[in-house]
Amino acid sequence: MAMTEPAPSAVTTAHEGILRRQSARESAARTYARALPIVPVRARGLTIEGADGRRYLDCLSGAGTLALGHNHPVVLEAIRKVLDSGAPLHVLDLATPVKDAFTTELFRTLPEEFARRARIQFCGPAGTDAVEAALKLARTATGRDGLLAFTGAYHGMTAGALEASGGARDVRVTRLPYPQDYRCPFGTGGPHGAELSARWTESLLDDSKSGVPRPAAMILEPVQGEGGVIPAPDDWMRRMRAVTAARDIPLIVDEVQTGVGRTGAFWAVEHSGVTPDIMVLSKAIGGSLPLAVIVYRDDLDVWGPGAHAGTFRGNQLAMAAGTATLAHVRENGLAERAAQLGARMLAQLRALAAEQPCIGDVRGRGLMIGVELVDPAAAVLTAPGPPPAAPELAAAVQRACLRRGLIIELGGRDASVIRLLPPLNLTDEQASAVLDRLADAITTTARTLSTGR
Repeated sequence: MAMTEPAPSAVTTAHEGILRRQSARESAARTYARALPIVPVRARGLTIEGADGRRYLDCLSGAGTLALGHNHPVVLEAIRKVLDSGAPLHVLDLATPVKDAFTTELFRTLPEEFARRARIQFCGPAGTDAVEAALKLARTATGRDGLLAFTGAYHGMTAGALEASGGARDVRVTRLPYPQDYRCPFGTGGPHGAELSARWTESLLDDSKSGVPRPAAMILEPVQGEGGVIPAPDDWMRRMRAVTAARDIPLIVDEVQTGVGRTGAFWAVEHSGVTPDIMVLSKAIGGSLPLAVIVYRDDLDVWGPGAHAGTFRGNQLAMAAGTATLAHVRENGLAERAAQLGARMLAQLRALAAEQPCIGDVRGRGLMIGVELVDPAAAVLTAPGPPPAAPELAAAVQRACLRRGLIIELGGRDASVIRLLPPLNLTDEQASAVLDRLADAITTTARTLSTGR
């Protein structure tokens, strides 16, 4: 459904002025602001209101940070309670009642076997800080330096995290094939493709001539997010756990985006029953505020005081907001809700794909959904494989969605995957509105680009 454009006014002029000043003052490295030229001034739940008076359905959710949407009452109340109490807001890594409550609630949500022997390190404000801590811990505990990571991965923007992300060129990182059906690196897809991926990994580790010494750790995402919403097969996850355990290689699972119910389980590792050695957590655990931790097996806790620090690792407001978010998701069964609603949304998107040849693949888990757009006219050039990705079409669809009052993100290796990360408390009516606007944007844009009208 298209949104009605407001008449030009002083409000619209102010909105445009803010955008002009941002463009003139901010770095060329800004990203979301380029694709989403809006100025949010108010938000609640799924909805953002811009400075120009327009309303948008937000399926970006702070890149997955907002498990409960914008300004959820339980989060706001938790923040107000800390502010009104006179508690210190900045405490470095000192113990506080707020921190104790957060740690207790977090450990309550962890897989039981993992929680029994867990230790936690508060790392700093962002997920990339936690990734750095995880890599440092594994290297300290093993005395080894190398790292196993996967094609298409994204783990953050600091040096060590970038080493482990797809596209890096660091000699200490051995890049492994991540299994997927639609663009399988081995051309087969399905269980056979995942089996070949596992064999590749075993061969590299066991062949004395491979040039890959035993590494400090393997790091992986249970669902690749920035890589294009690619869920790892559960059997493959169990195989990676067996491969690493048999060779005394710590397994680091990056749950920064997949955690807190996003995939239909509280933690994505629960789908496969895998117990990692280290979990990297951020985004939703802070209830919309900056917070990042690693949780790990107690026998890895061999680093000394100050081995990993950070001035803002004691963010009391984030811990309070995080405690409220974790408890609300757990007590209200929102992970289960994400599984059920996500399955229905995926089914409806697959029905749309059957009608729209520009949709190459629909995939995801829970409310972490991806729609890959392709160029069907160029399919003959890639036969028998899938058609080439269509990044220009994807960008045009994103713009069309914004005109219809829908905020989406693009990802994938060619920025051709529409990513949906709505709040876990999305209603059925809101889900229908999201899919209606997305379907209209895809259909209209594909027709316009193919006919020129």
